[in-house]
Amino acid sequence: MDPFNFNELPDVVRRLFEKVEQIELLLLRLQPKEDTDDEFLNINEAAAFLKVSVASLYSKVSRKEIPVSKPGKRLYFSRTELHEWVRSGKQKTSLEILSEYGGQRKITSRSKLYK
Repeated sequence: MDPFNFNELPDVVRRLFEKVEQIELLLLRLQPKEDTDDEFLNINEAAAFLKVSVASLYSKVSRKEIPVSKPGKRLYFSRTELHEWVRSGKQKTSLEILSEYGGQRKITSRSKLYK
């Protein structure tokens, strides 16, 4: 910031105030929306979110493969828990598996690579 004199002080304070307001707006936009992250979905919304059929989702619920809440007769799915569930099902790539071994083992067949 350039040096200023006493007569310029009101203008400098105004410009600083405007910049602080801009920074506040940027920070508010960057903050995650808490109410949408932990939003509860019904069966149709959860199926659309996961891009599966409702019947497929019901079968996953009956096999207890997916996180669900059932207070009464209706099923509710937490958007956050569904995100975590999808992420937890990630399979390792062959490079990730090889890096775990540190290149010390020689893999003789593909079937051993994925066990």
